Formats: sequence, C-alpha cells, structure tokens
Amino acid sequence: MSIIKLHDKYFKTYISEDKITKAIQQLVKEVSEDCKDETPIFIGILNGSFMFVADFVREYNYNCEVSFVKLASYQGTNSTGKIKQLVGINEDLEGRTVVILEDIIDTGNTLQEIYEIFSDKKLKRLKIATLFFKPDVFKKELPIDYIGISIPDEFIVGYGLDYDGLGRNFSDIYQLTTKPTIKNILLFGPPGVGKGTQADLLKEKYNLIHISTGDVFRSHIKKETELGILAKSYIDKGNLVPDDVTIKMLKSVVNSIPQSNGIIFDGFPRTKAQAIALDEFLEEKGQTIGGMLTIEVPTNLLIARLLERGKTSGRSDDQDEHKILNRFNEYFTKTEILKEYYQTQNKYFGVDGVGEISDITKRLSNVFDTL
Repeated sequence: MSIIKLHDKYFKTYISEDKITKAIQQLVKEVSEDCKDETPIFIGILNGSFMFVADFVREYNYNCEVSFVKLASYQGTNSTGKIKQLVGINEDLEGRTVVILEDIIDTGNTLQEIYEIFSDKKLKRLKIATLFFKPDVFKKELPIDYIGISIPDEFIVGYGLDYDGLGRNFSDIYQLTTKPTIKNILLFGPPGVGKGTQADLLKEKYNLIHISTGDVFRSHIKKETELGILAKSYIDKGNLVPDDVTIKMLKSVVNSIPQSNGIIFDGFPRTKAQAIALDEFLEEKGQTIGGMLTIEVPTNLLIARLLERGKTSGRSDDQDEHKILNRFNEYFTKTEILKEYYQTQNKYFGVDGVGEISDITKRLSNVFDTL
C-alpha cells in the first residue's frame, strides 16, 4: 500500500514494518540490560499500544508480567489535552519495577498522567518506553527512558494507532497527506469481458490515459524486442508473463506518457507482486490507485465470446478452448488474490458485466464517480 483513505482523510506510507521491528528489538535490548535480573511488569497504554506490547513481549527473553491501563486524549487527529482514566491497574505494584510501554508520546499530557497514577504505588522504580516520540511538541520536563523512533509533529496511523477507530490493523505506519489529484484506476475481469472496450469509453469520458497490458505486449512482440520475444513464449502457451517482464514493460510506458488526469490500467497488475510493485512505483510519483473495478461475467458466456472472437482476431490463444480454459485457471488462481489485496484498502468494486455496452459503461461510471 502507498496511499490509503480512512474516513475523509488520506495517509501515505511513512515508516515500514521492518523499521518498526528493528526499533522494537533495540528497545528490548536496552530494557533487558536494565531489568533482566528481576521480573518487571510491562504496562501497555491502550488502545494504541496493543501491537507494540505484543511484539515487545515476544521479543523479551526474560521473566516478566504484562498488564494494561486505558487512557484517552485524542479526538480525530487532534490531542484534546485532557486525560481520562478508563481502566486502572489492579496488581499489587509495591516494590516492583514497572515499565510503561507507550505507542507514542507527543505533548506529554498522557505521560504526566501516567506519573501521577503511579506516584503513590510505592514502586521500586518506574521506567518509560515509547515506540514513537515527537520531540518538537513535547511540553513536559518528564523523563523518558527508552525511545524507539523520533518523528516530526505529523499525525500518523497504523501499528495500533488510529484515526477515529480506523487504521490500527496496518503493519506499517502511515502519515497524513493531501488527497491525490490524479485518478489511477485498475480495470479487471477474466478474458473476454470487454475491458478494452470499456476502457476506451471511460478514458474519453474522464480524459484519462488507457494502458492495456495486452497492447504493450503486442507492441513489444511486433517489434521483436528482447522482452517481446520472452513474453510471446509465455502467451503462446496461455500462461501469464512473469512479473519482472511485465513490470519493466509497464514502467517504461508510464514514464513515457505525458502529464494526465490519470491512467486506466487494463490487465495490470495480474499478481500481488505486480500490485505491490505498482504501488511502490506510483508512490515515488506521489500517486496512488483509486480503485480496482472488476467486470463480472459468467465463465460459460466468456468462453463462447472468446471462441467467436478467435475466428477474426487471429489470436492463437482465442482459437483453442484448452488454452482459453488455461487462461481462466491462471486468472482465477493468481489474479483473483488481488481482490483481497485491494479490499483491505477499501478499493475493490465488482460491476455486473452482462448486458449492452452502454449499460455496463453506466455501471462502471457510477462507481468511477465515487472514487
């Protein structure tokens, strides 16, 4: 994922899962050096810290106990500055070392409340560990013992952090960003659904660029480029062209087109690896995928369409029912996994593809207008 939409706001990839993991490993190393000779109690601050606490404790290789306290200080993307304790600590903490595991420390209001909560618990010592820290807005003269990653004062979501309830489940951290102005759309469906026809109609209606994977392949094959010859060897067998070949072709095309309102990708990506590569490629350009629109038609109707098309198209993969069935198998076993990929981003839309061309265009346009 590169840019996601939660409620009315957009967020772009900011801190990767790998970087988060490394930060947690370093925090665990520092805490272990201080606490390995005793049994500390780690206390997570809910809701945001639940993922951090789980990964931290799994990484910690010494005796420990775990508990939680729930505080609230955010509404939307702004800190209210008012702390309300919702759930307290029930354990007897007298003489114990307590390590608070915070997901993020910004103004320090929550941290001050934490110190007040534990001030009368007769602890042996109180330690504070935070995964993320915003030094630019930290207003309190309070000690923070362990810091994972220092970040600017930008609103973030993911890895337990939310925007009005959404976004906690993402493994990466996303940063608040502006709404993308370029509309890039994926047009999907099994062979024979009429993606090319609909793409041509939609590109005129919305002033977009239409990039067809099939057209790109055929251009390379006709010119007998190195990539074209390689792609043809797979197409002739009814197989999908390998990801690395397809990605190289599409990148070259996208980089060569003029500035536009966006792109309709017809037949690309076809695998999850291609989808991830496309997200990363567009992210470099400050763009994202607006939605995956899938034209849905029963398989038996599509087979009949392809065999009829093969009588005039000259395409070898349209003239052999065995090859057609192989293409459908390739589509449903490899490409349909993309449905789940884009559903997790709230970007998947199924559209009925049976009926007159104009009716199908209208259905697609109704979805298109909401993106």
